Order: sequence, then structure tokens, then C-alpha cells
Amino acid sequence: MKEEINQPKHQPEATIADAVMPPDMALACEVAGTVKAGRDAATLIVLGVLAGSFIALGAVFMTVVTTGGSDLPWGVPRLLGGLVFSTGLIMVIVGGAELFTGDSLMIVACASQRISIAALLRAWGLVYGGNIIGAVGTAILIYLSGQHGFNIGAVGKNALSIASAKASLPTVQLLFLAVLCNVLVCLAVWMSFAAKSISGKVMVIVPPITAFVAAGFEHSIANLYFLPYALLIKSCAEPGFWSAIGEDASVYSMLTLGNAAHNVVVSTIGNLIGGSLMVGAVYWFVYLRSRKA
Repeated sequence: MKEEINQPKHQPEATIADAVMPPDMALACEVAGTVKAGRDAATLIVLGVLAGSFIALGAVFMTVVTTGGSDLPWGVPRLLGGLVFSTGLIMVIVGGAELFTGDSLMIVACASQRISIAALLRAWGLVYGGNIIGAVGTAILIYLSGQHGFNIGAVGKNALSIASAKASLPTVQLLFLAVLCNVLVCLAVWMSFAAKSISGKVMVIVPPITAFVAAGFEHSIANLYFLPYALLIKSCAEPGFWSAIGEDASVYSMLTLGNAAHNVVVSTIGNLIGGSLMVGAVYWFVYLRSRKA
């Protein structure tokens, strides 16, 4: 039997002409979570596939832009990479897709008893499954496109370096990098509820996403692109690629399927903690805990 979703009785209202204020942002977030939980499984999965693909495309953009940046001061390529990576979340928000990390904010609707824990976990599971398909599928397509051979293999070498660094992270450090990452991602999503125009949404999304990338934080869905793509290069790239970059696969000994799985599992847990508890639950407590049903 399909679970009945309680509809909120209060609708958000703007308090000034060009933005929604935080109390009504909390109501908008609650409504969004209720709507998401009420969607059928096929819709959630397909929207999840789209979001995984969009984040992966942002990662592709970042990989290309940061290639060859070793002559710049250390932080500059990271800043540029973050700016272009934000394209992924912009496409998710404006295009109406479903991203697991951003959907951590559904905890607001659950805390307000608009949806059950079962409905929350169902939505998270379906969206996460769709994100995996979208991100890994995009990694396969990008590999088949031969992009890793661009700039005499420099793009592929950069992809290997990015993924190898992620695969080498110890558990505790990785967990906290992931917590911090989704604090910023969910703040970007949260602030998008304040914007009433597409340009406004873009403006509030870019700074937090740029910050998490530049700071080296860990995003589980992005890593579902970075790691599989690099593993494909390491396992399947033609000898000419390795000759072009002057290396062989043994240089990337930490880039293994086991280490990749470890990264994704730990970063997923950290992302969920950061987004649901440190952003969603906090804003629910501040703005909605005392509201009458």
C-alpha cells in the first residue's frame, strides 16, 4: 500500500520583493522534502540518474580546467576548478534533478513529521541508486570518448592524479572532509530556496560549491565519477597513452577498486552527517520546531 504523505498546512511566503527570508526558506525546504518523498520510484531513479550525470559533467569540466595548472600558485587551479565544478549543482537545481547529497535536507520534512522515516529512507535509497548509475555511466561515456588522451594525455594524467589522491585518504580524514563538503553543498541548496530567479539561484550556489572544491573536501557522488573514470584509464588505456605521459599504471598503486569503494562508502556517511544533521536539523530546530502543525 502506498504510504500516505502528510501535506504541510503552511506555505512559504516571500517577505521582500526579491528573496524569501530564512523562516519561509525552512517551510519551502519542508514542502520540497514532502514532494520528493511522494514521487514514484521510477521518477526518483530517473531524476537521480540525471543528477549523477550533471555532477559528473561538472567533474569533467573541473578536470579539464585544472589540467596543466602546476605552474600556478597551489590554490589558483583549485579555485578555478571549484568555479567550473559548480556547473554540476546549478544543472541539478535549475534542471530539477535529484541529488542524494542535497536531498539530505529532506530531514527537515521528516523532523516536522510531514514524512515518515521509511519514506525518507526510500527516497534517499532510490535517488542514491540513480546517482550511481548517472555518475558511473558518465564515466564510461567519457572514457569511451577518448578524452583522457587530450593534450598528449595530460587530461588523463590529471584524472589519475585526482582519483589516486582520493583513494589514498585515511578513513577518519576522509569522513571529516565529507562532513564539511556536504555542509557547504546543503548550504548552497538551502540558500537556493531564498532565490526567486534562476540568476539568483546561480549566484548563491557558486560560492559554497567553489569553496568545498578549493578546500579539498569530499563529495560522494562526484567521487562516483572521478574514481571509476580513473580506474578505467588505469585498467584499459592503450600503451600509447602511458608512453605519452611517461608513466605506467604501477605509479597509481593506491588506485584500486577496494580503495575506491572505501572512499565512496565513507564519504557517503560523512556527507549524510554533514547535510542532514549539521544543516537540515539545525535549521529545522531554529525555525520549525515550535511551529504548530
